[in-house]
Amino acid sequence: MSGTAKLRETAPARTPGAKRAQAGEYYFELAKVDRILGGPDYSTAFGPCVEGDRMIMALMRMAAGTGSEMHKHPNEQWIYVLEGTLDTVVDGKARKAAPGTLIYIPAGTLHRAGATPEGDVVFFTAKDGSHGLHGFKAAP
Repeated sequence: MSGTAKLRETAPARTPGAKRAQAGEYYFELAKVDRILGGPDYSTAFGPCVEGDRMIMALMRMAAGTGSEMHKHPNEQWIYVLEGTLDTVVDGKARKAAPGTLIYIPAGTLHRAGATPEGDVVFFTAKDGSHGLHGFKAAP
């Protein structure tokens, strides 16, 4: 073990079904990581999710014409669009996000996202580890 590596107790994943990084585990082939729903109660996004001590990373896909309902979570989030167009609303501001767009969602901010009917969307997302990947559907 290198001098910079720290021994740590392995805690369970905060997100049900997510892969929790183990002590000494540094590389992950996302194609081999189990896929989970990004928000089982409010979103069609699905893909592999890996959690560390302070960060949560996921590579998500939404089928064309599907998406999430308005929701929020207690941790901040970044979304980077890789493929397709993501139709978003963040804090009441609507925008279509094309590949190469980076979206910041502050903790506690109402938002939604969906794939346009023209095709699936693939995006990489990162959240701080203060909470799991899943958020909470907004009240009607």
